[in-house]
Amino acid sequence: MTETILIRNAHIVNRGAIRQGDIYIRHGRIERISSAISGNASVEIDARGHYLIPGIIDDQVHFREPGLTHKATIATESRAAVAGGVTSFMEMPNVQPPTVTQELLEAKYQTAARTSLANYSFYMGTTNDNLDEVLRTDAKRVCGIKIFMGSSTGNMLVDDSRTLERLFAEAPTLIATHCEDETTIRANLERYRQRYGEHLTAAHHSRIRSVKACLLSSSLAVDLARRLGTRLHVLHITTRDELALFDKHLPLEKKRITAEVCVHHLRFHSGHYARWGNLIKCNPAIKNQVHRDALLPALLEDTIDVVATDHAPHTWEEKKQPYLQAPSGLPLVQHGLNVMLQLYHAGKISLQRIVDKMCHAPAVAFRLRERGFIEEGYWADLALVDLQRLWTVTPENILYKCGWSPFTGQTFRGNVLTTIVSGHLAWHNGRLNEGKMGERLEFEGWH
Repeated sequence: MTETILIRNAHIVNRGAIRQGDIYIRHGRIERISSAISGNASVEIDARGHYLIPGIIDDQVHFREPGLTHKATIATESRAAVAGGVTSFMEMPNVQPPTVTQELLEAKYQTAARTSLANYSFYMGTTNDNLDEVLRTDAKRVCGIKIFMGSSTGNMLVDDSRTLERLFAEAPTLIATHCEDETTIRANLERYRQRYGEHLTAAHHSRIRSVKACLLSSSLAVDLARRLGTRLHVLHITTRDELALFDKHLPLEKKRITAEVCVHHLRFHSGHYARWGNLIKCNPAIKNQVHRDALLPALLEDTIDVVATDHAPHTWEEKKQPYLQAPSGLPLVQHGLNVMLQLYHAGKISLQRIVDKMCHAPAVAFRLRERGFIEEGYWADLALVDLQRLWTVTPENILYKCGWSPFTGQTFRGNVLTTIVSGHLAWHNGRLNEGKMGERLEFEGWH
């Protein structure tokens, strides 16, 4: 029998408004939204006093499969995502082997179909010599093409100018870029190595992977996109200097160049390295407070369009190595909403704007089909949130395979009670329901 779900008395947050009502779900979709719905369903949830938001769409995660599964898997991290209210993710190609052929890309989709509790899509990866493979990417079934314009991890740096020109000119879908200038980073690293030797620490990270490195690379990407008409999405903006590259006046639907900020860059600044060290070492680096404090206003004025996590887990043992050996990245997908709710409770952002930037905007920016909004006929991707419930992050409730979080021991205000993925009750009252896996995301395409 088809599972039906009736959610009653929810504060429904959608398209900048909050209204109380009921939602009836059948065949995976929202069939009806009304102030009061009579009748019964196989699952009924009384949401009185709680807030129902569209499921979060995280457009940047690293789930480490294949090849790096000692850190994470699609199965483990998708479950952590669902526990955090994330119903859909877009995952990166820097795995082993890198996702740089259509066959390797499709293999990841097959793995996700078997094991992902959340809805899924995967980026096609680029190198200096796989252009023909990249141009075969299906814009209606793949979220985008990822270009590392600075070698963050793996061997996927694209630094050949002719290759970049052709990618930006001929890409059949959205291009997402990691922007850091490799020449600048290498020169900075050599200078700091000569000065500090083995005494380098994470406190130097933001000066090695510097503001200049970000600005040079982002400027190149934006210049190419403007000249060649590319649909460009610049990932994880970290500096005040880069903000002038982006247009805050156009509606999102009209933008050809968009920008993303990640929750850890809104939360941390370089003064926090003293406490967290390598645990918050990431690329691009967390910068100083001046840059951190410029990001939220840019988000609120629509210079920055999307909030994501760049969830990038490593083992505790890997992170406890000396600075130069410790890998970059931190696990965040289960706690991204909580970081944003901290800002909400501090009066710095409204709940409607959080929904806009974490749910609506990714759907619009990537032209997702029938997701990202609470609308009749749309897929039922939903998260029910108790905004007031206090809870503490402990090793026992962390679902990442790596088992740690920079927020371990922290008490958050706001808790995800229920997550519905494509009409399936995937997370409810602290328990996962693995009876149905997520769906492959589909897109409207760009041509």
